[in-house]
Amino acid sequence: MITIERLQATAEELMRRAAIEIPEDYLTGLKTAAAAEDSDLSSFVLEAMLENYDAAKEDGRAMCGDTGCPRWYVKMGNEARVDGGPVALEAALRRATAKATSTVPLRPNRVHPLWRTDYDNNVGIGAPEIEYGFEPGGDWIDLTTVHKGGLFGTDYRMLFPSDGIQGIKRFFLDSLVAFGKRGLACQPAIIGIGLGGSKDACMVLGKRAACLRVVGDRNPDPKIAELEDEMKVLGNSIGMGAMGFVGKSMVIDCNIEIGFCHTGGMQMSVHAFCLSSRRAVARIYGDGRVEYRTNPEWFTDYQRRETVEWPQS
Repeated sequence: MITIERLQATAEELMRRAAIEIPEDYLTGLKTAAAAEDSDLSSFVLEAMLENYDAAKEDGRAMCGDTGCPRWYVKMGNEARVDGGPVALEAALRRATAKATSTVPLRPNRVHPLWRTDYDNNVGIGAPEIEYGFEPGGDWIDLTTVHKGGLFGTDYRMLFPSDGIQGIKRFFLDSLVAFGKRGLACQPAIIGIGLGGSKDACMVLGKRAACLRVVGDRNPDPKIAELEDEMKVLGNSIGMGAMGFVGKSMVIDCNIEIGFCHTGGMQMSVHAFCLSSRRAVARIYGDGRVEYRTNPEWFTDYQRRETVEWPQS
């Protein structure tokens, strides 16, 4: 049985780690981009970013003044049990979010869309978002927090089967150019692409692809993995670099996730994660042990399953 006290304490620590510590996979990708960048302004921005990350970790302060909109991804092993159940779990995550807003601190970004009510704690109606996944076996819970900017850096288009791969590439480039020219994203970033599903599912797939997969990870479908590599190269060939300046460091990596869709359509979403790639993960076991990591490991074989039934071990 996982206690609420253990769960909330872990969640508070995750909020601190996500705000301050850059995941090693993203940091390595950023350093690779900085080494390859030859534009003066883009190079300057990348070097400043790397220096800022070092200072944030040394000082124990958030790496960016805008700490985004904190959200939670909860994955539960099939035998996991929480003291007080899922309602208590959600209350603990909301308390951890509110507490971390004042102690890390995080910028209180959440307001009512009409009345602009702000409780100064990033908690409100539908906030923070909590999404769930489940896995066969195990008495553990994986908590992943992501601090993603909540204004721009996303787009959606209903494509059709006849648009094919060329249509996917065209919309991808349209989105990146708009992100860069109009200041709609902080790049370079991990880009997530969702293909298929319904419109809402497509948006979820794209955001999860950006936020829950690490740099260098590849889709298990070799043809999709090849397309991910192509899209990364394509995204870095448009002449834009860090923060929209001239350069060739727009995309740190590109991840694609798919879902079966209606026969007449081919939905597509594009999502740019923040240049800080703020995420942190912990697995809490039934005996109280906690293991921290930075790879969410969300997209398992079970999450991508095509079968009606899942083979029981």
